[in-house]
Amino acid sequence: MTHYPRLILAGTHSGVGKTTVTLALLAALRRRGRKVQSFKVGPDFIDPGHHTVVTGRPSRNLDGWMLGEATNREIFARAAADADLSIIEGMMGLFDGSSPVSENGSTAELAKQLDAPVLLVIDGSAMARSVAAIASGYARFDPDLPVGGVLFNRVNSKGHYELLKAAIEAETNLIVVGYLRPDLSFEVPDRHLGLVTALEQGSTALYDQLATAVAGTVDLDRVEQIAHSARKRDFFHSPSPAKAKAGGTVPVGIAYDPAFCFYYEDNLDLLKEAGAELVKFSPLNDRALPEVGLLYLGGGYPELHGEKLASNVAMRQAIRSFSEGGGAIYAECGGMMYLTQAVRDFKGERHEMVGVFPAEAVMSKTTMTLGYRHVAVSKACLVGQPGMRGRGHEFHYSTLEPTGSLDYACSVTDAQGRVTDLEGLVSGNTLALYTHLHFASQPQIAKALVVAARQTVGSR
Repeated sequence: MTHYPRLILAGTHSGVGKTTVTLALLAALRRRGRKVQSFKVGPDFIDPGHHTVVTGRPSRNLDGWMLGEATNREIFARAAADADLSIIEGMMGLFDGSSPVSENGSTAELAKQLDAPVLLVIDGSAMARSVAAIASGYARFDPDLPVGGVLFNRVNSKGHYELLKAAIEAETNLIVVGYLRPDLSFEVPDRHLGLVTALEQGSTALYDQLATAVAGTVDLDRVEQIAHSARKRDFFHSPSPAKAKAGGTVPVGIAYDPAFCFYYEDNLDLLKEAGAELVKFSPLNDRALPEVGLLYLGGGYPELHGEKLASNVAMRQAIRSFSEGGGAIYAECGGMMYLTQAVRDFKGERHEMVGVFPAEAVMSKTTMTLGYRHVAVSKACLVGQPGMRGRGHEFHYSTLEPTGSLDYACSVTDAQGRVTDLEGLVSGNTLALYTHLHFASQPQIAKALVVAARQTVGSR
């Protein structure tokens, strides 16, 4: 059996400060010289981006609903194999997931899949002995869940911390590892889809500050002790993805800049495993496309960069010409918005986009769409033949307003199996979805995209 030292940072609820605590621990442990592998539970893109900058290693998503136990374990074992320890940041509250009556899709489910001890993050700012009731309840709610310790966030003083610690230790067997003080300078700025991205932040000063703060108020030895208390497990550990032989790769363009930076790391790995050579380009700043067989336009914040995207006429025309010439384009959410005729931002200002699809993407803070999605191909398209299915997630504040006839290649249902809408705008060899598909839920997707890339190259 292999020992993968690991722990899950879980919150009592959303907003408790899991990401701040996670970044602080990652930074402090790396400062100690540890090789730390990070993960994020759920379909989040922004938190893993921050993790990656702190650790210097790609952070990975684990998700019970999108991926399932076997795939979660494989992703974990492959990434954690050479790490000193792994820290997995949970989502929402510990028991919150895709169902109100089960642990499906929750942090708790993932903790049990990986047999990982839980370090519970509690906002201690306005409590005293009540924290003991909260911690006791979370520790005992599921007897099979290994809750191993508590870390307090937003505690003003050492005296307040000692009071909270005494309350926990009097009523439970949980290890109390320390606390973080409330400090607005610790907070990553927030916006409508979550935190400001690491790419936009552009500095590591915050992480350095967090590492210093946590080293003074958290017992890092005890944190590592909890991680090393995880039992040895025979996780399924497949070899690293095979790389295509020399000369056997096909270039795939990845849109990557502050407007387009939402990608699952394993999606990119699966593309490489299928034979793609990833070539990054910037729709914001580059004037021409790289020589590629496929464009992958991920999600992000095109609505915040509408003016600059619109002003880069050369890039917009290059992408439209690529599509009209039969080039393969796969786009998700923000990438799909970019392929419409225009984006109307939150202020109602209209910005010209690529114009592959006769529609406009209209932003509104009152039209949030959020949830897991099961996408089924109903008409042959870039990702596969009818019947092919994949899982993903949808989160946006935009709606499409057609200006002409739109053609769709897929249908979509939510986590409860309810039909939500048509999905997968298609035009020639271009496919665009609101759903961010996780390719590990259906590895044929990456293979089909690389096949399309080869066909594009072969036809030119």
